[in-house]
Amino acid sequence: MPVDITWWGHATATVLDSGTSVLTDPLFTRRCAHLRRRRGTLPPVAARRADVVLVSHLHADHLHLRSLARLAAGTPLLLPRGALRAVPGLRRLAARLEVCEVTPGDRVPVGGLTVRAVPAAHDGRRLPFGPRRVSALGYVVEGEARTYYAGDTDLFEAMAREAGPVDMVLLPVGGWGPRLGNGHLNAERAAEALTRLRPRGAVPVHYGTYWPFGMAGVRPHEFHSPGDEFVRHAARLAPAVRVHRLRHGESVRLAVAG
Repeated sequence: MPVDITWWGHATATVLDSGTSVLTDPLFTRRCAHLRRRRGTLPPVAARRADVVLVSHLHADHLHLRSLARLAAGTPLLLPRGALRAVPGLRRLAARLEVCEVTPGDRVPVGGLTVRAVPAAHDGRRLPFGPRRVSALGYVVEGEARTYYAGDTDLFEAMAREAGPVDMVLLPVGGWGPRLGNGHLNAERAAEALTRLRPRGAVPVHYGTYWPFGMAGVRPHEFHSPGDEFVRHAARLAPAVRVHRLRHGESVRLAVAG
């Protein structure tokens, strides 16, 4: 049975595996705080329907309350442990969504899949304030294939060991501003991650969608170029990995033997 991955923009993607749909870090609005969507149409209404939703960390462009409020009642929502305490607005959503807080090593069965929480190297607290002990997460979706959604992360020593053997990776490349801080991957470091993870395929995400208001002319290559740079660095560092640089709303199908 094939596995389909659709990138909607930023860190929002749908993984369809074993008849079960997994939605990552949903962001369904043109504006998020000081950011505006500069490329790609918004995800269609159909993208809101998912069998499980994964939130990697508490930053507003990943845990976006207005977008989560558009999910169907009863949708399972996986969050880092401590999120409900750190983000008061989540408590209202918990009354209509099936909220489950997880920590690295936790495994949650959903339909024909198992979702496994893994660590990420990123400041996952709700900014500008929030408890530092709310850790950022990645997730491995295990079904017909093993798909690693890294959330926001930097390289870290145990990345490959924590993720385990994977077929496809969704890696954050670049970001939403003219400079990347700690806890992020530029195109070359994301390609280096491929040398550790050794997947069959990779999809770059997180770049080329949102950008701060009034800053379109500030280091614009940081908005436009990370996807192409990732393809170039991956060809040099990890030539055995097939990179799929998707356009917004575009999908890739992974054929699974058997």
